[in-house]
Amino acid sequence: MNKHRMQLVEHIREHATIYIFMIILFLTGIIFGAIVVNSMGFAQKQDLFFYLEKFFGHISEDNASSIEKKDVLKDSFFYHARYLFLLFILGLSVIGLPVVWVLIFLKGLVVGFSVGFIVNQFQVKGFLLATLSIAPQNVIVIPIYIIAGSLSMIFSLGLLNKLFSSKVTMAQPIMSPFVKYISVFSLLLVLSFIPSLIEAYVANEAMVSYIKSLYSGR
Repeated sequence: MNKHRMQLVEHIREHATIYIFMIILFLTGIIFGAIVVNSMGFAQKQDLFFYLEKFFGHISEDNASSIEKKDVLKDSFFYHARYLFLLFILGLSVIGLPVVWVLIFLKGLVVGFSVGFIVNQFQVKGFLLATLSIAPQNVIVIPIYIIAGSLSMIFSLGLLNKLFSSKVTMAQPIMSPFVKYISVFSLLLVLSFIPSLIEAYVANEAMVSYIKSLYSGR
């Protein structure tokens, strides 16, 4: 146990720069998403708000039962699985490294835009809605994505180093890092089921209840 803990601490210490870079990249995406909301024209906001209002109205009219929890769980988990699989594959190819950065940035942008737009349109009520419907699952899934992106970058840079190092030999171990890479991504995949459960059975229920309470007062 102590050995694994020491290895983890050493790994984080050795690659701290990459993890910090990924966190900054994600936060930059959030900020950019909020900027996009503020830079939208009135007509664009009204068009998007129309569809949002239509969706909320559908929920408030007791049609929320049509949103099956099992469907939300399945869709959410397969979304996370596809995202993680893409990051995994990109880590195996050096040329895919910039795409990893783009994916992490886009994840931040989507979160920033979603929260920013809801708060922009509904003010305090929007903040509460975002807290109930977006925050719970993202508290867990965001670190999973950042870790996955960081590992993808670390493995990709490791391959690049092996390819261009003048000291590289065929005897150098390649399978060991690859097995660890697969193992950690498999663990992240399993962990991604937790935010999917939260989204389906906690965030979804909280969102429906809060939207109904908002519209019942109208």
